[in-house]
This record gives sequence, C-alpha cells and structure tokens, in this order.
Amino acid sequence: MTTTTTPPAGRLTAATDPRRLRSSRRRPASVSLHALLAAGSFIAVFPVLWICYISLGPDKNDYQHPSRILGSATLDNYTHVIRNTGFGTWMFNSLIVAFGTMLIGVLIAASAAYAVSRMKFLGRGSLMYTFLLTQMFPVAVLMVPLYRIMGGLGLLDTYGGLVLIYCSTAVPYCAWLLKGYFDTIPVEIDEAGRIDGLSPFGTFWRLILPLARPGLAVAAFYTFITAWGEVAFASKFMLTEERYTLAVGLQTYVSQFNSQWNYLAATSVLIAVPAGVVFYVAQKHLVAGLTAGGTKG
Repeated sequence: MTTTTTPPAGRLTAATDPRRLRSSRRRPASVSLHALLAAGSFIAVFPVLWICYISLGPDKNDYQHPSRILGSATLDNYTHVIRNTGFGTWMFNSLIVAFGTMLIGVLIAASAAYAVSRMKFLGRGSLMYTFLLTQMFPVAVLMVPLYRIMGGLGLLDTYGGLVLIYCSTAVPYCAWLLKGYFDTIPVEIDEAGRIDGLSPFGTFWRLILPLARPGLAVAAFYTFITAWGEVAFASKFMLTEERYTLAVGLQTYVSQFNSQWNYLAATSVLIAVPAGVVFYVAQKHLVAGLTAGGTKG
C-alpha cells in the first residue's frame, strides 16, 4: 500500500512554483538569444581583427599563409607607413576635409531643420522631400555633373570643393534627423526666448542648440564618417598626391603589378584610430540622440 504526501496548503514546490516554471521555460530562449548575439558579434568583429592580424605580417603575401605571422609578427609595417609614405600628408588632408564637412554640414543642416520645424513659409512641406530626393542618385550619376561644376568654379583639387561635395551628401540626411529632434523640443522654449528679447537666431543659438546636443552629436559623427571614409569623389576631384586623403592614399599600395597588402592593412588600422576616437568622445550623446528627445519629464 502506497501513500501520497500532499504539500501543505499555501506552500509551493519546484514543480508548482510559477516563477521557477517561467525561469525553466525562458532558459532555452535565453541561451539561443545569447548564442545568436555571440555569432553576430563574431561576424562583425572578425574582419577588424583579421586586418589587425594581417598588418603584423612582415611580407606582403603573408595574408595567403596566416600561420606564418604567428612566429614573425612585427610592427615594422606601421613604422614604414608612418616614415616612408605620404601618410602624414594624407592624414592632415583627411582631418581638414572631415572636420570642415562636420562643422559646415551640421551648421547648415541644423539651420534648415530648425526653420522647417518652427517656421511656416511657402514650400515648407516640400523642402524636406526635396532633401530626400537628392539621396536617390548614385555616385556614378553625380560624378560627371559635379566634376564640371567644380571645374567651372575653380574648386577642383581644393579642400573647399571636396567639403562642399561631402556636405551635399551629408546635409539632407542630417536635416531629416535634426528636424525630428527639434520637433520634440517644446515650442514654449522659443516663446520664452522671444519674451526675454532674443531674436529668432538668438533663440536658436542660445536655447535650442544646447538642448539638441545629443542630436547634433549624431549628425556630427555621421558627417565626419561620411567625409573620412569616402573614396569615389576624393579620388576624382583631388588631382595631386599632395591633396590625397587617406582613403585615396590607400590605393597607392595596390597596382596592376604590385600589391603591398601588409602596408595596406597597417594603414587601414591607422585610419580607423581617429574615427574610433571621435566615436568614443561622442558615444554618450549618440545613444541619447538616437533614442531620446530634447527634453525629459
């Protein structure tokens, strides 16, 4: 004869506790999610790690035999790139173009976005769609007309000409981004500025821009990256080697008869450093600019 013990009333066992049941059901889903995230992270990080690894190989063909690099890893490729190539000039040119694009592009985009967000004027509704329309044309279609325009204005092989080209690419997107951000800032702030005697520009400069700092950080980072890594326009509009940017200078390592992949990899790693620094400085505002509004509460 068998007897069955019944748990006292109000006492839960491992088989009847709903919290443990939910935990046991969620564990396989959690493991699957973490495995998927780990796989995605590996796919994203592997190319970067591979380039860093190849850059340590002493021979230009070591990428074909990666195992050889383990026993002969060296930093000579970086030393050669910095001392014996035009890397310093390319870096200087890229910094001028990237920061020039960032400053001018963000200023134009913020002004246009604020005007569309706050002011009522003829064509206000179609202006933003016109910005969006400019993003429909690929680089191959724009190359020839822009080249002729820059040539007619005498802006070929100049920093200013390249900055204007990059601004024409970055400003439409940044204007859309900032317009949505300015919409989240209460209009009462503008009215308070006018009551205090500020002009529309004073209100924009002293009240709205400080509140829109996270959105401006996102726009600044986007414009910087747009100019920093662009190749097509820079390779066609910068005609002399003294004006090459880093992205164009990379092409000098690869030719029809010679490919110096070790120097190419080392330069690629060095190019990523300034972009990483800009991202690190702006990262606090990047998340807020993409997920939050201009005010809280």
